[in-house]
Amino acid sequence: MTSLAHIALLNPDFFNRDPRRVARALLGKLLIRKTPSGIVAGRIVETEAYLGQGDAAAHAAAGQTARNAVLFGPPGRAYVYFIYGNYYCLNVSCLPDGVPGCVLIRALEPVAGIEQMAKARGIEIVWGREVEGRAPSPVQGCVVTGLRPVHARVGADALVRPAERSEAPVKHGVGLTGWSSSTAALIKKISSGPGRLSQAFAITRARDNGKNLTSSSSDLQIVDNNYRVRKVTVTPRIGIAKSAARPLRYFIEGNPFVSGRPPYA
Repeated sequence: MTSLAHIALLNPDFFNRDPRRVARALLGKLLIRKTPSGIVAGRIVETEAYLGQGDAAAHAAAGQTARNAVLFGPPGRAYVYFIYGNYYCLNVSCLPDGVPGCVLIRALEPVAGIEQMAKARGIEIVWGREVEGRAPSPVQGCVVTGLRPVHARVGADALVRPAERSEAPVKHGVGLTGWSSSTAALIKKISSGPGRLSQAFAITRARDNGKNLTSSSSDLQIVDNNYRVRKVTVTPRIGIAKSAARPLRYFIEGNPFVSGRPPYA
């Protein structure tokens, strides 16, 4: 279980350095959104560094524009852009004011407000507990657990196939590390991938671009709850054409919520 009672807001100095260092250091930190319904939180498990004007894949490569001005501003600000006519992506600015650079948040492990995140993604989740000796439910795509079935729907009709859980407890608002890989494959649809996590957190350019992620008054923050990452894997960035071979993608090795397919290279 992950407690949100003892968290520390990251300060601007954390982001005032090389994006490669920030991208690695962000792994294990929590992105949180304060909402009227409570806190939504996800652990950062995958990032990519973008190095500014010397990086052909960076939005700042061609210099400052109205669109990318946040990248040239103070460190610790949200840079949000729209891609493919459908998705927003969340980045955080790095380096001193006037020097561009950022880190893209690529994937989160849901930690708190999971039902709220799932709803924002058009996913319905019903929780329960496993009961020995119960036959599978006649509901398509369902696994019988406890007093009621556990299932999930994506959109209006499609069913996402769930699977048996591991010995991790079934409880609202807790992290899912420890679940079986097949169960994680179900839940990872919530926030594995930059577009998915932005939907889960209701992140948009109009709402969040330029927001100070280091401010105690901000509804969108990055915080530390003393989670320790055991091993980090570094690979080339994915989903881009320019400078794609550069080893600037970082993720927590073995975490089932990393985007892409195993071995995630």
